[in-house]
Amino acid sequence: MPKASEIKKNAAVEYNGKTYIVKDIDRSVPQGRAGGSLYRMRMYDVVSGHKLDETFKDSEMLNLADLIRRQAMFSYVDGDEYVFMDNEDYTPYSLNKQAIEDEVLFINEETAGIQVVLVDDAPVALDLPTNVELEVIETDPSIKGASATSRNKPAKLSTGVTIQVPEHISTGDKIKVNVEERKFAGRADHK
Repeated sequence: MPKASEIKKNAAVEYNGKTYIVKDIDRSVPQGRAGGSLYRMRMYDVVSGHKLDETFKDSEMLNLADLIRRQAMFSYVDGDEYVFMDNEDYTPYSLNKQAIEDEVLFINEETAGIQVVLVDDAPVALDLPTNVELEVIETDPSIKGASATSRNKPAKLSTGVTIQVPEHISTGDKIKVNVEERKFAGRADHK
């Protein structure tokens, strides 16, 4: 059983007899309190989809739910459902857009390393790699001679999300994006 401080985003936990997917974690350190941090977790019931915000002390123990992670690729969109294909047995997994709205900003048909999280054989969440590679489709012209440490500018990526990139990046460049921090993480390796 892990402590609350060891729980990561997209973990499945059992709480009050139900299974929840942890979607967001805020850590806070109360002033003047002896002891550890507090972890406020936004969790969603995997069956009903109901949201629950709960705060745990860092040393509080939580039960991890049984879940399976399957390597998958994004396949297509069907209305509000995003369909992913299992890399091994080609099982299609449908996830509602609302359940994965943060993740869909960073994926396309080429994104490798996606994992579909299954609880009781039902897809409930996506786990993305730390960095994904996306193409810059719109940004101000690059400034010749701009150093990598100079100012940033907004760049729209092929998935529609806009992030800040260094001035030397231009439209058409492939870049790495840190998904959790929504930040530029370097140029993609040219293939």
